[in-house]
Amino acid sequence: MRDLVRTATFLLVPLLLWELLSRFGPWPRWLFPGPVAVAGSIGQLAGDGRLGAATARSLSRLAQGYAMSASIGVPLGIAMARSTLVQQALRPAVLGLQALPSICWLPLAVLWFGLSETAILFVVVMGSLLAVAIATEDGVSGIDPVLLRAAGTLGIRGPRFVLGVLLPAALPGILTGLKLGWSFAWRALMAGELLFVAGGLGQLLSQGRELLDAAQVMGVMICIVAIGVAVDQVVFRFLELRVRRRWGLVEAA
Repeated sequence: MRDLVRTATFLLVPLLLWELLSRFGPWPRWLFPGPVAVAGSIGQLAGDGRLGAATARSLSRLAQGYAMSASIGVPLGIAMARSTLVQQALRPAVLGLQALPSICWLPLAVLWFGLSETAILFVVVMGSLLAVAIATEDGVSGIDPVLLRAAGTLGIRGPRFVLGVLLPAALPGILTGLKLGWSFAWRALMAGELLFVAGGLGQLLSQGRELLDAAQVMGVMICIVAIGVAVDQVVFRFLELRVRRRWGLVEAA
């Protein structure tokens, strides 16, 4: 109960300050709406179906792009960790491109694919693939060499070695990479949807800006944050706890 009260206090105090700033601050209320107005805008978007349709559209794109990033990034990271030749050839480029903000891929995507779904998927993939690959490489490189030598001594080779030894041993690092890749993919998707009409939550943000509806803009931003937190806490936290318990890093409840 004490934790619940503390959490409620931490939530209510910022909301109260936000409402007071909206009512008595130096900004006009249409430019800086309070939480009541923002909640009303979210309710209106949800009531007329626009919020649900936009969320489904964005999550569908995210699922496609993220699946492609994971299916390419994990094998690429394993290859960089296990092959000196691949590491020397690709790692400098991967590290260099990782420093490039994902939104920088959008002009090239538009030139290559036009204003299409493919352009947005390309930005999502390029925004998350490299993070997955780098984290996977670090996870594989951090495997205890004794474990790998023991597997070799037992004659474990080929797919059996990769699926039965390498991937399970590197799973904590790979999971961290997948979590990072998800966050980068989500950001890249919102950036791509903002720049041209493509449906999704990004388009709702653009519509709010064009209509000078700050309440809609803030409401959609809150929804974007809520989806990101929900995926992180529900999906990835569950997987991390399972992996940590499996590896003896935390005690099972």
